[in-house]
Amino acid sequence: MRSLPAIALVLVTAAAAVAQDIGGAADHPLVTRYPGQALRWQTVENFRPFRIPVGPVTGYRTIGEWRAVEGRVSRSFYALSGGERGYDEVLLNYRGAFAAAGFEIAAEGQSATRAGPQVGGRQWFDVYLAANPFTAPGDVGSMAAGTSSQGGAGSFVAFRDRAAGPVWVVVTVEQHAADQVGTLIDIVEVALAETGLVAVDPEAIGRDLAEKGRVVLDGLYFDFDRATLQPRSDKALAAVASYLAANPGTRFHVVGHSDATGATDYNLALSRARAEAVIASLAGHHGIDPARLEAHGVGPLAPVFSNASEDGRARNRRVELVERQ
Repeated sequence: MRSLPAIALVLVTAAAAVAQDIGGAADHPLVTRYPGQALRWQTVENFRPFRIPVGPVTGYRTIGEWRAVEGRVSRSFYALSGGERGYDEVLLNYRGAFAAAGFEIAAEGQSATRAGPQVGGRQWFDVYLAANPFTAPGDVGSMAAGTSSQGGAGSFVAFRDRAAGPVWVVVTVEQHAADQVGTLIDIVEVALAETGLVAVDPEAIGRDLAEKGRVVLDGLYFDFDRATLQPRSDKALAAVASYLAANPGTRFHVVGHSDATGATDYNLALSRARAEAVIASLAGHHGIDPARLEAHGVGPLAPVFSNASEDGRARNRRVELVERQ
């Protein structure tokens, strides 16, 4: 899976920091470290389910909202000694770097005492770790254990989509002691569905419609250069039908999109035909009233990524539900 260009925080004095790094570990290509940090622990798992918290603690050992993802998971723990920089300065530096690189901050918070239910507090971090336990021992254990001399801490959750697949980042920085700051950076490069076994679900459809007014219907597959739905699309179509049945008062545009390969007029017609095929399947096989759905085809006119790469072209070939008044 391709990585985004490295996010430059500030220049690192490599000789000072690398000398203390554990053997075999390296910074993730996505982000450089804060100056003076030593990389003291790391795990990289090429495929792992992971739960991303995008809300605060809402009850005993409960975070109110999560995103369930899976993909390549890189977890790195950095230690910063000397007491010249506090946790808040380190946290602010990382947050600013990811925001400047186009990441959306999905959740964030900090506390000078780590108390309280907000994002980044002790309760929040404990629930997060319980959902995503460490799979190897090492210095990162200090993040989970805490100390009597521990000061404040904070976290942020960031997201960015890309042609090769979405990326989630969870960064937690704690003042472990007066002279020590610990930073845990978890990066999940989400694996895109390639087998037809992963599709949208009714909950995801409702969430995206509420947030964006539209939703990409992942898991729809067509024969090459045709408007014929393949059998492996059935799971996604069933999810769409389930959402529509549970929300009978809603109406939608069903919008087909294509990449930019070939003639524009041809792609406009093909994308509309694919939207019509989705409506026909929902009506014929799932009992959805076709009057609630209106087909459109916009071909290559509304790309979400550049058509210069195959990853981008694949993401541009899609069908969306768009709210209709």
